[in-house]
Amino acid sequence: MRELGRRLAKLLRAGDLVMLSGELGAGKTTLTRGLGEGLGVRGAVTSPTFVIARVHPSLGDGPPLVHVDAYRLSGGLDEMEDLDLDVSLPESVVVVEWGEGKVEELTEDRLQVVIHRAVGDTTDEVRQMTITGVGERWASADLSVLAA
Repeated sequence: MRELGRRLAKLLRAGDLVMLSGELGAGKTTLTRGLGEGLGVRGAVTSPTFVIARVHPSLGDGPPLVHVDAYRLSGGLDEMEDLDLDVSLPESVVVVEWGEGKVEELTEDRLQVVIHRAVGDTTDEVRQMTITGVGERWASADLSVLAA
């Protein structure tokens, strides 16, 4: 998952919204950790479950990473507005775990990553991903470079 995040980071730029979904323990935060490494941001990328959002500034001239965990948020975009994601989005890469039904209205362009893992099988580390680009930004993007 971490390596996938590093590869995905090469495709991302300021203004990109990435929505991650999957079961608990599927690897959403691990993928985001790889994104942070690939983007070259400051700070350890850890789950922002209790603080809801963390901003990781760039160590170079790339965009900062805004990492959001919407698991504990029950409302839609109204509840997310307190995080000012619409202000952060143009200059950042925004990654939202558990964002379905909550952040789609931020932009018409987003990358949706669904992580599938065998539930209950803690010995199987195999993950399957469905990565879908939505909107004009992703219409001509070659997502095949993410294949293992």
